[in-house]
Amino acid sequence: MRVLALDIGEVRVGIAVSDALQRVASPVCVLPANEVLACAKTFRRVLEDWEPELLVCGLPYTLSGEEGPQAQRIRKAADAISRSCGIPHEFADERLSSAEAKRSLREKGLSEREMRGKVDMIAASVFLQAWLDARRISDQ
Repeated sequence: MRVLALDIGEVRVGIAVSDALQRVASPVCVLPANEVLACAKTFRRVLEDWEPELLVCGLPYTLSGEEGPQAQRIRKAADAISRSCGIPHEFADERLSSAEAKRSLREKGLSEREMRGKVDMIAASVFLQAWLDARRISDQ
């Protein structure tokens, strides 16, 4: 079963996908948030290409482990996306995933300007990989 991760922002949504065995997360693309929320043609194409059976949406938590101020907006958006495309969803802790994505891109020599548009899909792959790893550990 393939899983699609969504890093839902106000402007953009970063998208990552797992392999069919749910071992490795890979960044896919970044789409405008309004296109994903409306299940527009570009997002439907991603769904058709990858055929996910589950969406994992990043939920912002504070460092103390409580839901962050954006969590309610993300929950509403995830519910709407899930309903419009007919794919169930779960939430994953996205805490520090953007910072990890930026660090990784900086290590590759990208400037802040070059990072724009890439951070969201890398962040989605970071929290999806953590979600996959946690599931694999709990299944053992």
